[in-house]
Formats: sequence, structure tokens, C-alpha cells
Amino acid sequence: MSDTVAGHPEVRGEERMLIGGELHGALSGKTFPNVDPATEEVLGSTADASGEDMDRAIAAARRAFDETSWSTDHAFRRRCLEQLQQAMEAHKEELRAVVVGEAGSPLAMTYAVQVEEPIADLTYWADMAGSYSYERWLPEREVFGQRHRRLVAREAVGVVGAITPWNYPLYLNVAKVGPALAAGNTVVLKPAPDTPWSATLLGRIALEETDLPPGVLNVVTSSDHLVGEVLTGDPRVDMVTFTGSTATGRRIMANASATVKKVFLELGGKSANVVLDDADMASAIPMSAIGVCTHAGQGCAITTRLLLPRSRYEEGVELAAAGMGNVAVGDPWDPSVLQGPQVSARQKERVLGYIEKGRSEGARLVTGGGVPSGLDRGFYLEPTLFADVDPKATIAQEEIFGPVLVVIPFEDDEDAVRIANDSAYGLSGAVTSASEERALAVARRIRTGTVSVNGGMWFAPDVPFGGYRQSGVGRENGVEGFEEYLEVKAMAFPAG
Repeated sequence: MSDTVAGHPEVRGEERMLIGGELHGALSGKTFPNVDPATEEVLGSTADASGEDMDRAIAAARRAFDETSWSTDHAFRRRCLEQLQQAMEAHKEELRAVVVGEAGSPLAMTYAVQVEEPIADLTYWADMAGSYSYERWLPEREVFGQRHRRLVAREAVGVVGAITPWNYPLYLNVAKVGPALAAGNTVVLKPAPDTPWSATLLGRIALEETDLPPGVLNVVTSSDHLVGEVLTGDPRVDMVTFTGSTATGRRIMANASATVKKVFLELGGKSANVVLDDADMASAIPMSAIGVCTHAGQGCAITTRLLLPRSRYEEGVELAAAGMGNVAVGDPWDPSVLQGPQVSARQKERVLGYIEKGRSEGARLVTGGGVPSGLDRGFYLEPTLFADVDPKATIAQEEIFGPVLVVIPFEDDEDAVRIANDSAYGLSGAVTSASEERALAVARRIRTGTVSVNGGMWFAPDVPFGGYRQSGVGRENGVEGFEEYLEVKAMAFPAG
């Protein structure tokens, strides 16, 4: 807990972990600080788990799955998730304060994706738990002169280890816990050490205000990333779902191979925004520039590569610079601010390193590149625009995760598609044109999991989200995301 700072609301978190239906500190008694990235002050402490604590949580989840009717009682699961949604709604202001306080999220974003939307999305998962068709009959088939009936059933995978990042902590906790529980699994949630309270407060609310059986949901916090990796190799864990960097995703996939467990990975992106030569640049480009700065650029699906036609290139660069010039950077509690701090000193230095790399590789720095005047305290950076960027340059190929936009020229539609697809990633993208037919033709050729066409918004709980290539394996949200948490069983019977 922290005292009110400079008129900020008080941020109240939960220090303890949820393990086996009880709130616990670490067995060692250790804690680690939760730091406000906007002020660099300590908000409070959080239990610092070891492998021994994680072992207890996995054992609790295993018992709950094997020894209760949780996985088969669809109506009960629906009721519990409805209870959780109602309880989170009642605690919305506490959750809002925690997300702003520990993630540095702009307050404005908590009225959408950071807080209010994930709480509302739980209704979708509650409905899915009760309405999904878990069984389907196939037509009878004759084999060796005898007819057979065939039944395809879907059932819960088992114990799910969920490892979540710090950029959208409450949203991503719910995006994993919601469908995993709805499908009948039990869960061990390991949040990022930068944003532990978005998980521990969720755990306490679930314990105190729902009928979730002990062990169905467990929350383990630790300053040590290796504690989360215990989930990837433990044979009692049937599936790992992870959102985060591609480098960590590779390590999780390798570790999980020893037990051949199911893995869902939502990883990095370097998404391209293709603005065609007939587009209304005055409306499309400033919004793109502002989007790169939202939440300090800390989003995997942000379109951080702006592809402009050479015939209108300088016009587009000027519009992007103007858009960035209108971005208010500062106190995330200010309702007018869309760009708060980077989440940590480490992340701030990482982004500054990429900015220096862009300079050294010959890109033209149009605006930004440093720390905003008057914001020396907190992990703030200026909105930064690079032009004349080589498509093969480091800042055009690697995920920066900061308020940095790179502008790349193209000759024609064919060239734009080639550049957009010249990436190890394939998470998202955007295409803008005066012709929807032309925009759609380009969008269909971009090898990514989602594409915005002429400003269309795909983000919703019923839309599958995920990427091609090194942007991940599997899909989150939608029916496809729900089915990630189910196994398929086929049964056959003599037809009588």
C-alpha cells in the first residue's frame, strides 16, 4: 500500500499469494518491492516465491483437477465465473488504481482495455462455459460389415500454467484465466514481477467472493523469472500459456518439450501500417503516430513500422511528426495523458539503446530520442520518429517496445507487401486506402494474424488473436482461443 502522492489516489494491493484456497506469504518469508514507474517510489511489497512455493501451487491445482467435478460441471463453472465478473466489477476502482500505479498505464486506458473491458469480457467466458457444445456425433459408418456410431468430445486439458507480462497485466491475466477456467482447467497464474498486484488482487477477490473450489485458481508471485519456468517442465502441468517476448517463448517451448506438454505462445510483433498512395493521409497517419505512443509503446500489436508511398513520402513524415508532437507525455493519473512511463528503468534503458542503434545505422531522427524536459523522475521517454529507415535495419526488424515509430518508403503495392512481410514476426498490421477493395487485396497478402483495414477495429473477446511465424503458436480469444484449453477425444460404439 502507498500513501497518496501528489494528489494521486491511494493504491492498495495484496501482498499474499493464493495457493490451495488460502492466502499465503512465501515459505521463506521473503518479499520484493512493487515500484511505481511514474514516481520510482515503492508502492508496497509482494510475496517472493521460490520453487517450493510453486511446487505447492502446482500440487493444489493438480488435486483440484483430479479430485473435484470442476472439469465436468459446466453450469457450476459458469456460475463461478459470473460471480468473479460481478466481484471484479465491485472492486473496479481498486483494480484501476493498481493498474495505473504498478504498470504506469494512462488512466484513460483503464476505461477500456486495461480494466473495464477485461472485467466485462468475463461474461463472454462465463457464457462460453455453459453454452459451448462439448460433444458432437458423427454420422454412422460401416467398418467390416458392422455399423458404428462415433462421438467426438472435448474436455479440459488439465492443469494450466499461465505466465503473463507487465504491459496489460489485468487484461492478460483475465484473457488466460477466463477461458482456461471456463473450459474446466485448473490454473497456476505467474504474473510478471513488475506488476504482481494485478494478479494477487484478482486472486483475493476470487477467494473471498466466489465459489471457486480450493486449488482451482492459484497465484504465485516471484522476483525470479525462473520460478515461473518451473511450470514449463513439471509433468503435473498439462499446458503452458504465455504472453511475452519471443526470446522467452523459445525457451518455454524448449523446456516444455521434455514433457511434450501443450503450449500456447503469444509473442512479439513488428507490425506494419501500410498507407497506400490514394489514402487520406491527414486522418490516417497522425492516428498511427499517436498509437505508437499510447501506453509508451508497450504493446505487442502496435504498428511500429509506417510504410509510406515514395510519391507522398515527405508529406507522410511531416504528418507523423505533427501527430507525435501532439502526444501529451506525463503523469499517468492525468486523464489527458496517453503516454506514461516505461514500466521500469531497465525497459527505459533498453529503448534508449535502440534509439542509439537507429542513429548509428544511419536512420534520420525526425523528433524525440531522449527524456522529456521536466520528467527526470520516473521512467519517461520522448515520442520518437525515425525516417529513411532501411527495411533491414535493427530498428525495423526488432521489437523495441517503446514510443518509437520507423518510417519506410515503398514504390508500389507489391513492394509494400514485400516489406511488410520481411519480418520474423507476423502478429498484426494495418492497410489504408481510398478503395476498400484495394486495401483488402493488400491485407489478404500480409502474413499476420490480424489486420486493420481502413481503420477497422478487430480487438474483442470473440475475435481470435495471435500471430504467424515467431509471433506465436495458437490463438487467444474467440472460440479458437477457448478450444486451445480443450483436448479432443474420439469414441466409437457398435450401432446395435
